[in-house]
Amino acid sequence: MDLVVHCYQLTKGFPGDEKFGLAGQLQRAAASIPANIAEGQGRQYDKEFPHHLSIAYGSLAEAETHIQIARRLSYIDSETENRVLERTGRIGRMLNGLRESIQDRVNR
Repeated sequence: MDLVVHCYQLTKGFPGDEKFGLAGQLQRAAASIPANIAEGQGRQYDKEFPHHLSIAYGSLAEAETHIQIARRLSYIDSETENRVLERTGRIGRMLNGLRESIQDRVNR
């Protein structure tokens, strides 16, 4: 959730003509991460949760790509890019750990 808020704040500094372009794509990708985690956790069957975590991980990779594009377009500086990518790296590791833990429980 903190990453979502951070991405929304970050995109406020993007050019106005990016509102429905890169800014919107980054916002949607970031918001999709916790939304898919919540949806998977809320499902009745444990077997669906790892699938939703996988989708969340894909959205995380998409958000990372949008951050890198924003840097290449000089919408953000390299320090900001590095800070966000460090955060997404931590989130990715947590998602992988959770997915492995859930998968182990499902396979028992």
